[in-house]
Amino acid sequence: MRKIILMSLLLVVVVFHSGCTRRSGNIGNLQSYGFQAAEADWIRNGEPIEFEEGYWYPADDIEVLIDAEVYVVGEFRGVQIFVDKLDVRPYRRLYTKFGRNKFRFYEKMRE
Repeated sequence: MRKIILMSLLLVVVVFHSGCTRRSGNIGNLQSYGFQAAEADWIRNGEPIEFEEGYWYPADDIEVLIDAEVYVVGEFRGVQIFVDKLDVRPYRRLYTKFGRNKFRFYEKMRE
């Protein structure tokens, strides 16, 4: 009887432990986009992004977004270009990432 109790207890510990161990990979983690340590010179110089046959100009401001809130729509001069996942064409803003949860935004000039 004692042996059965010990075996049952061991089985419970093994099952509990296997359910609580850390798994490798991206299971349960949010999307994460990398960024360069320093912004590209063309961004720092205030140059526009050419996207979908138009020019988008940098605002002198940033937005705090998590990576799960944005979507990659392209690349310009080696830098990923993002939009808000909730935004639809025609996009209101474009973003470049320059830090953890920090995105510089770009807007089209109003005519």
